[in-house]
Amino acid sequence: MGLPWLDVSQGRYYLFAPMSFRIDHAHSLPLEQAVERIRALGDYLNNKHGIGVTWTGPHTAHVKGNFMVVKIDATVSVETSKVVFDGKDPGMLWRGKAREYLERKMRKYLDPSCPVSELPRS
Repeated sequence: MGLPWLDVSQGRYYLFAPMSFRIDHAHSLPLEQAVERIRALGDYLNNKHGIGVTWTGPHTAHVKGNFMVVKIDATVSVETSKVVFDGKDPGMLWRGKAREYLERKMRKYLDPSCPVSELPRS
């Protein structure tokens, strides 16, 4: 066993930090309404793709699961003017697609012109 950021190979020690994947998505909603909408997005991800979303605080959730070949392990924090998705980097091949997908979903779910009741949850 060892530290996740320590690689020992051929008698040499290499230190590296795991790459992170972060999206800061701005919104103009009241905080509680933004939380409600991100909870709806969490329901959608869980029901549609089997991605687990566990709320660890009033404005923070842990997201974990697999989407196609991409492993997801991240924290989502809803703040006054933005939603922060911070997790493990899906890798060079999937980074662009993952960013595009998550930003598109957050745009949709945080759109004030769409009533919360009309947001898909499954």
